[in-house]
Amino acid sequence: MKDRTRKQRAAIGNEKADIVLKGGNIVNVFTEEITQDDVAIVEDTIVGIGKYEGKREIDCTGKYIVPGFIDAHMHMESTMVMPQELSKVILKWGTTTLIADPHELVNVKGEKALDFLLDATGHVPLNIYIMIPSSVPATKFDTNGAGKFLAENMEKYKDDPRVLGLGEVMCFHDVIENKREIMDKIVLFEDKIIDGHAPGIAGKEVQSYRLAGIDNDHECITFNEALEKMRAGFHILIREGSGAKNLEAIVKGILHAKLSFEQCMFCTDDKHLDDIEREGHISYNVKKAIQLGVSPVKAVKMATYYPARFYGLKNYGAVAAGYTADIVVLKNLKQVKIDFVLKSGYVVDDDYLSLFQYEVKEPEMLNTVIFKPITKEKLVLKREKKNHVMEIVKEQLTTEHLFEEIPGKGDVFIPNGEYTKLCVVERHGKTDHVAVAPLKGFGIKNGAIATTVSHDSHNIIAAGDNDEDIMIAVNYLRKLQGGYVIASDGKVIESLPLPIGGLISNLSSSAVQKKTKTMIGIAREMGVNQGIDPFITLSFMALPVIPKIRLTDKGLLDVEKIQLIRQG
Repeated sequence: MKDRTRKQRAAIGNEKADIVLKGGNIVNVFTEEITQDDVAIVEDTIVGIGKYEGKREIDCTGKYIVPGFIDAHMHMESTMVMPQELSKVILKWGTTTLIADPHELVNVKGEKALDFLLDATGHVPLNIYIMIPSSVPATKFDTNGAGKFLAENMEKYKDDPRVLGLGEVMCFHDVIENKREIMDKIVLFEDKIIDGHAPGIAGKEVQSYRLAGIDNDHECITFNEALEKMRAGFHILIREGSGAKNLEAIVKGILHAKLSFEQCMFCTDDKHLDDIEREGHISYNVKKAIQLGVSPVKAVKMATYYPARFYGLKNYGAVAAGYTADIVVLKNLKQVKIDFVLKSGYVVDDDYLSLFQYEVKEPEMLNTVIFKPITKEKLVLKREKKNHVMEIVKEQLTTEHLFEEIPGKGDVFIPNGEYTKLCVVERHGKTDHVAVAPLKGFGIKNGAIATTVSHDSHNIIAAGDNDEDIMIAVNYLRKLQGGYVIASDGKVIESLPLPIGGLISNLSSSAVQKKTKTMIGIAREMGVNQGIDPFITLSFMALPVIPKIRLTDKGLLDVEKIQLIRQG
């Protein structure tokens, strides 16, 4: 009561606020006005907008004051650093809240991984909320480490205050067919938010998926797909990450059709630290939307008020009395140029970040890469008159399914500059399966890339133009116990260890970012095509829930027909 009284006294003007942002241009997400006023803050709360005095006053004349940005859907593991390190990177870009789906690490270690991440995200300098992974494993067509993560495993997490609902429901065919295993999970979370993942569905499938209780979707790559789902009542998470760049097509379509953006939010899904450092985080989505013609206030609302309201984050998403003082001060609104950030009433600087110390408790997350060293015999792919080929679509996660002649000698496939050899190696110590397929559009020459980051079961995925370098890169991952490897001319030329579940580094964000940038540069020099992230795009070539064709440890999968084209 004492703290509340002090806040009320400051709100009425009978006591100085702790901090006052003086004379800034405040973006009001309720009325969509921009007004010039002061923002008074006591402890972690905004207590008033008007004319105020503070113990500390910060001149914001000519600057713009907006709420802290919210990433509506993100896999933290894709940044390859611990949550505390991630916080340091994205806070400076104005992101103060994440809605995280930890299904990457949960696929590797199940409940142990979820407990690990819930603990780790409870000690960071920003808000991290969790969606409980719904599809572990994503399908029966690949092998994960954890086995099944069922409704009975989820029940104990449901009432955690940082759990907002059920993570992206990727097994959309099972939902449409009303299969019990996924429906039990949906029923368990029917009073909370249920995230969707249903690329390419249309017509009655959209209606059925919505009827089941799915609330949103982040897999739309065209405006028409987004429009049909919006008409059915879905909220659309407009994604702009490292591998998938969907913002321009969707935003342009909504503007052209003169539709409302109230059903829209921004997300990154998967974004490398190097891309965040270069472009920004959700700030980049806001900036790009404004450049495409969205009004600055509407763009801000998609990054703040709309996701806060959708996910039930009552005290976030606005600069107004009673809201948490998560605030971004901009030098320029249209360019989204950040001056400084406040998190819970603190200016984000080294002193603020030093308040958060966390000792990584990782032992159970180590030593997860278990497989027999592969040999060249395991990498042989027989060539037919015509073969099924996976073709990468630039700046998207989808693939094309081709059926055509491939290069080789006799009945053996031999990659060249146009066709790469793609391999998936089961790495959880369960089957020792190795699957091989031709991949078109990757472009690597004189070498190979291999990684344990391979959505969502996170087996090893490798791509190269010769068996020797593929074999060397893959086998080196046993020594690293997970990570990124590039091999060329019969030797490893660069690597990034990711020992925590084979997905996360125990290094600093700056060290991971520097190494990743170097390795992406090497991959480009080796011919990996522009419009393709050498690692993130590759990591999705094994995800069996995105059309049209994928390679898992069990074989080549036709995603649209939901059947294996070729085993092993």
